[in-house]
Amino acid sequence: MPQPNPAALDFLLTRRSRPAKTLTSPVPDRAALEPILRAAGRSPDHGKLEPWRFIVLEREALLRLAGYVETRGAALGKAPEDIEKQRRQYADAHLVVAVIACPEASDKIPQIEQTLSVGAVCLQLLNAALASGWGANWLTGWASHDPMFMEEALGLSSVEWVGGLIHIGTETAEPPDRPRPDLDAKVSWVAT
Repeated sequence: MPQPNPAALDFLLTRRSRPAKTLTSPVPDRAALEPILRAAGRSPDHGKLEPWRFIVLEREALLRLAGYVETRGAALGKAPEDIEKQRRQYADAHLVVAVIACPEASDKIPQIEQTLSVGAVCLQLLNAALASGWGANWLTGWASHDPMFMEEALGLSSVEWVGGLIHIGTETAEPPDRPRPDLDAKVSWVAT
């Protein structure tokens, strides 16, 4: 017989990301962040490869990255409004956990399963932060997809990439709700 956890199910049915621009300090310190990271590490991981790692970006590091966004965006010929939007994502943040994909060579576990594990870690990290009472949001953007930016800014290897930038902080506004999927349009039942 199943052992339901109504509180956990209610959390999942009502969870909402908090817009990153509404998050401010205080942010979790190391002691408060460690159980959130541990929870993220309990994500599905086919073959126990752990094809991911975390980089915790604190305020000064985020300001450094914001400056680098301007330099790199100009070199890439990005529109000024695209540069500014991406720069603010870093400059306005107080704590971000970068989830880094670290694919492992494996004859048994295909790359797609490792990628799905990275996504699961991002969602688990987001939900663990929310369940801990913090506001949180999962973002990316052109800078996090630019290999040169990530290599120079965060020291990623040529095979690593950013799965998500999880912004965590204190919420300053009630998050808006959004329309949710119509399950009748998304679910097929196959009985035989």
